[in-house]
Amino acid sequence: MAKKRLIQAIREGLVEEMRRNPKVIVLGEDVEISISGDTRGLVEEFGRTRVRNMPISETLLTGMTVGAAIAGYRPVTHMMFANFMYTGFDSIANQAAKLRFMTGGQVSIPATFIATYGGGRSIAAHHSDTPYPLLMNLGGINVCVPSNAADAKGLLKSCIRGSNPCVFLEPGGRGGDMGEVPDDDYVIPLGQAAIKREGKDVTIVAIGTMVKPTLSAATILFDEHGILAEVIDPRTLVPLDEATILASVSKTGRLVIVDESRDRCSAASHISAVIADRGFRHLDRPIKRVTVPDVAMPYAPALERAVLPDADKIVQCVYALLQGGDTPQKGT
Repeated sequence: MAKKRLIQAIREGLVEEMRRNPKVIVLGEDVEISISGDTRGLVEEFGRTRVRNMPISETLLTGMTVGAAIAGYRPVTHMMFANFMYTGFDSIANQAAKLRFMTGGQVSIPATFIATYGGGRSIAAHHSDTPYPLLMNLGGINVCVPSNAADAKGLLKSCIRGSNPCVFLEPGGRGGDMGEVPDDDYVIPLGQAAIKREGKDVTIVAIGTMVKPTLSAATILFDEHGILAEVIDPRTLVPLDEATILASVSKTGRLVIVDESRDRCSAASHISAVIADRGFRHLDRPIKRVTVPDVAMPYAPALERAVLPDADKIVQCVYALLQGGDTPQKGT
């Protein structure tokens, strides 16, 4: 097992799946030069028939993806920034998510959409959204939010091999994060959460980019307050591993959810509802959320830091919850 950067692990997953199955193709804007690095070198190995630069038209790009999937290919479509999915959303929401149902199972859409999401890089509102709540609501799209290199590779391979459309969201600004990646051919099944740190005092569910600051917060909580936080990384939001979260809450009696999406109708809101419905008897305190306020992501670094969840905000929320005090649910 070697240590690799997250972006290298994603590229390795693509290479391995393209070697394994000649029907796997890569489409996208600037996939040949690969601005983010996850498709670098693919065109040299697989040629321009299987690695295709596309015009800057997300409507065309997502429409071709659906058509290619229906024709028997397994397209991996790189949207660059998650915000760009909005301009190609018709084929994702109205076609990819629905065609298997509307054809009675006669058509499968084994398509994977890759995009980088989230703030923290001072690249302004058009490039910093966290859109997975919108995707979770479609009812026919798997949604993956890996937080580390090993998970990124294993989840991507599962997406490409599967029969359903998937959105694979890369954590923005974390491509250089190092992590151990297994050397063998492995996949991570969708819908299996990971317990990143065991604890007994509070459950913290951290999504994607929020796992790293949450683990830092868990260390601070123990070192400074003696609080043992159990940290859960869902890894996928659709399907969601509700059982693992429920089991943890039944042990700790307290739940905090850390989510980089905006607070209103966030993934944190959905997880809160699930636990309130199925695990209310286990709760000793109200469920709390650490999220982003309902605003566009600022460009100015100081303002961006003010709205994004971080270790200090997570520590403040957890400590106030365990002390019985009130703390804001939103990330302000």
